[in-house]
Amino acid sequence: MPISYNPETRIFKLDTENSTYALQINQGGYLVHLYYGKKLPTDQGLERLSFRGVYDSLSPQSPYVDDPYFSLDIAPLEYPCGGAGDMRIAALSVRGEEGNAVTDLHYESHRLLKGKPGLLGLPASFAQEDEAETLEIQLVDKVTGLHAYLLYTVFVGYEAIARSARLENKGESPAWLERAYSACLDLPSMDFDCVHLHGRWAKENTATRHPLHHGQQGIQSKRGMTGPNHNPFMALAGPACTEDAGEAYGLSLIYSGNFAIDIEVDERGCTRALTGINPAEFRWHLAPGESFTAPEAVLVYSDTGLGGMSRAFHKFYLDRLMRSQWAKKKRPLLINSWEAAYFDFDDEKLVDFARAAKDLGIELLVMDDGWFGDRHDDFRALGDWQVNEQKLKGGLKSLIDRVNALGVKFGIWYEPEMINPDSGLYRAHPDWAVCAPGRGKSLSRHQCVLDMTREDVRDNIFQQMYDVISQNNIEYIKWDCNRHISEAATLSLPPQRQGEFFHRYVLGVYDLMDRITTAFPHILLENCSSGGARFDPGMLYYSPQIWASDNTDPIERLTIQFGASLCYPAASLGAHVSACPRTDIHTRAAVALWGTFGYELDPYKLTEEEKEAVKAQAAAYHKYYDLTHYGDLYRLTLPTENPFLCDWMFVSPDKSQALYTRVIMRRPGVVYQVAKLRGLDPDRLYRDEDSGEVYSGAILMHAGLDLSAKRWEDLADGTCVVKHFTAL
Repeated sequence: MPISYNPETRIFKLDTENSTYALQINQGGYLVHLYYGKKLPTDQGLERLSFRGVYDSLSPQSPYVDDPYFSLDIAPLEYPCGGAGDMRIAALSVRGEEGNAVTDLHYESHRLLKGKPGLLGLPASFAQEDEAETLEIQLVDKVTGLHAYLLYTVFVGYEAIARSARLENKGESPAWLERAYSACLDLPSMDFDCVHLHGRWAKENTATRHPLHHGQQGIQSKRGMTGPNHNPFMALAGPACTEDAGEAYGLSLIYSGNFAIDIEVDERGCTRALTGINPAEFRWHLAPGESFTAPEAVLVYSDTGLGGMSRAFHKFYLDRLMRSQWAKKKRPLLINSWEAAYFDFDDEKLVDFARAAKDLGIELLVMDDGWFGDRHDDFRALGDWQVNEQKLKGGLKSLIDRVNALGVKFGIWYEPEMINPDSGLYRAHPDWAVCAPGRGKSLSRHQCVLDMTREDVRDNIFQQMYDVISQNNIEYIKWDCNRHISEAATLSLPPQRQGEFFHRYVLGVYDLMDRITTAFPHILLENCSSGGARFDPGMLYYSPQIWASDNTDPIERLTIQFGASLCYPAASLGAHVSACPRTDIHTRAAVALWGTFGYELDPYKLTEEEKEAVKAQAAAYHKYYDLTHYGDLYRLTLPTENPFLCDWMFVSPDKSQALYTRVIMRRPGVVYQVAKLRGLDPDRLYRDEDSGEVYSGAILMHAGLDLSAKRWEDLADGTCVVKHFTAL
């Protein structure tokens, strides 16, 4: 069994295939963390790890523990609370009716569940009864009547552990949650580097690494969405941790709103890491009998470096989070009309695009922004989701029928959460736009945010979308979100509950996405937020692919895709070939092939040579589909560490084939270049498909592949090398 309990030592031991997570109920009924790391055969001796540091007179002594040297300020707690003696950052802070925020949780009971329970209103990982086991531990604050249910799920065949918390008020008085994190991890050292993803619009998910220091540090979002500035993922890597070796702990939050990953290194050099809803501007009223569910966090331990950690996340999210049938179903090769036409299109132009795309081997045409209401630019009509039949003469069904007759599928763009002041919906319901009373409405991209906390707003948008989708053969939706939330308030809540707005907004978005994907399960949904501003696991639950960035320059895309791959599988990375002049079309395709792959250009502006190249790329997309979408990714040379080149490869799970790619970002000073591949079977022979040369896996991985250029021009900026190897 993956989860065991020792009644004598009161130790819980959670085992994945290669790691152990252990926790204990101590003599005072506190739940303490013992160990997370390489798999242990037994829990013998783990109880000795429940105490850290030296007690001093400044550390409050718990009245519930006989040991005079025990203090909550020293103990490695599984779910630390505020106000009862632990002076470090807390996972839970609850303010009672009497005004204080003292919370003290003690063990009450536990139970083991087969499978994986869902989380009410929230995206979460899933598994059948024989695929996972869940430990639920009930903790109680006997003064306030608050009950905390901590859930830990271990999955058969995966290295991930899912954690979440449900808080229930079983007291007689109301309470206010001021902090309600999803998970805490107390580690007995500060000897780690923090690895996380930062960025901005068009430069999302740039990986950075720096040592931990004493005090508090972390990343967060207060934008109402995850945003491009930080991603809800972090790794703690040992200082000797590389791509291939060393210890790494990964923390990822399945959430799409205001989040925080907080770290505190205390005076003893111990590290506490927490992740969950950002407590800034969060205050949740909990009446007697009510409960609150925190989003799910996913933990991964790897002793095979950051690469091993990433591949564990990739496999887990592909199989146990992305619920869409398109997670494992082959997706059509698409072309998007945006960069080719922007708002300037009609039905004839789109049919022409489809005809040209079909000749190139493209299977799906996406009609982007501009098809609805009086939408001729980005100043108007968001919220009016009725077809503009002056632009699409004969209506949407006529257009789709003509496109389908060419053998091309049809997709459409929506931005359901937004509204323009210049729109029929706004004129009818100005109160539906998010705005604090008495404040002006800030505009971004000439638009406001719809109040998704309101059921009537969601009902209206769902019905508008349903009316269009149900009457037309639409097989793909791009769901965009082009601004963040300011003047946050809602008329749906009384003044004392406005602190619930941001979380209720996200729950509303999840509700609308769930209704659309349930009503139309055949549709391939792609999430977008001005590029990758909402690239998070919560979105992956509903949309199996997310547009990684509005920046389609292939050289710029390298840092974006390398960074995102620390946590997210290649099958989720929206990547297209565009009309970027910086490199030739071969390098653009080589970079986009690491992702969902598609086109974002005017097919009529391609040269004959480029058209032939696109046909070959379409064939390569199908040929390598399983390899690039479901193979194991190995990052070989990182663009953040080498200014000249980067390379990566995909290896099939059975190690029967591999696809290697190298991109020259800037002409290097050293012409002689050897690439050492990874992930192959050292005892098998592999044939280079292009040259026909045969190598052993051991030679390719340890001696390397000679990629020396014979001509200087072969090392020009933006050139690439792609090699396909098959096992004999």
